[in-house]
Amino acid sequence: MTEHEQPEEREREAISRAWSDLVATARRTVTDGLVVGTSGNVSVRVRLGAGELVLVTPSGVRYDRLTAADAVGVRLDGRQVLGELTPTSELPMHLAVHRTTDAVAVVHTHAVHATAVSTLVDELPLIHYMAAALGGPVRVAPYALYGTEELAAGMLRALEDRTGCLLRNHGTVTYGASLDQAFDRTAQLEWMCRLWLTAGSVPGRTPTLLSETQLREAAEKLRGYGQPR
Repeated sequence: MTEHEQPEEREREAISRAWSDLVATARRTVTDGLVVGTSGNVSVRVRLGAGELVLVTPSGVRYDRLTAADAVGVRLDGRQVLGELTPTSELPMHLAVHRTTDAVAVVHTHAVHATAVSTLVDELPLIHYMAAALGGPVRVAPYALYGTEELAAGMLRALEDRTGCLLRNHGTVTYGASLDQAFDRTAQLEWMCRLWLTAGSVPGRTPTLLSETQLREAAEKLRGYGQPR
């Protein structure tokens, strides 16, 4: 970056980098088996001088075909200001998260084990302490037609004090301070759902579960997890 570069150029570079990272994350959801075909979607918020822009995956386009020219961006009010492709049909859900939380990125998938669990319970049982990384027991939002404000509203209720939830007969939603964090939370949620289903499938045995106290202890310890910054 030189001193002669204009703000408009810096913003274009920021959008370009964010779009590239978003596409890479969307492709990871496919390669890691969290979505099939064009299901699922990803968004990332970019803070610009003229306001915030939310980049989102377009509707019905395979992620391996997305290029830099396919970038799609909307304002928080849903007005499209970037790109010719139609935004994801789940735009109301993504914008609901961005408007009401400090999320930088949102990942929505149709992960098979998580979706299976969403049909069985109202809350994922405390099978593992990593539930603490999502803020506590993972709730299941009631079923609503995809792409609707009703679905977005139910999702927000399930996300209260949480960074991830399940959508009944549908899939997962997680958010984070970065695309990597949002994706990692999705992967952890799918893994926990797979773990619970696997443990529960053993004939004559019932999985042991953690208590709320044990979960709080894990949450406290997780705050110091990783390398110091």
